[in-house]
Amino acid sequence: MADEATPNLPARDFSATAAFYAKLGFEEDYRSEGWMILSRGDITLEFFPYPDLDPCQSASSCCLRLDDLSAIMAQVEASGVPDARTGIPRYHPAAPDPSGLTIAYLIDPDGTLLRLIQND
Repeated sequence: MADEATPNLPARDFSATAAFYAKLGFEEDYRSEGWMILSRGDITLEFFPYPDLDPCQSASSCCLRLDDLSAIMAQVEASGVPDARTGIPRYHPAAPDPSGLTIAYLIDPDGTLLRLIQND
């Protein structure tokens, strides 16, 4: 098995978090009172309960490096998440970054920033 890392992210409500990510193609692999694991292909996100989290104050983030950024962006757009510069949840469309990467940004209902990066 190859080395891997999985982000551990806060969730105020596991059911609401699972429903949000299901619209993006994630499936629930595991849930207990204290932990939830979602996956989409080779991507795994793990969540811990944080019921008192203020999404506007969240500093949580992670990068998802994707072979097909356009596929997940199509699901983001179809899910009804607004393309906006304020509000939670929201996304910013994929665009070339000064680093040379193509990156989109998604902020989930708990205020977590996901950088969606196209693999070269």
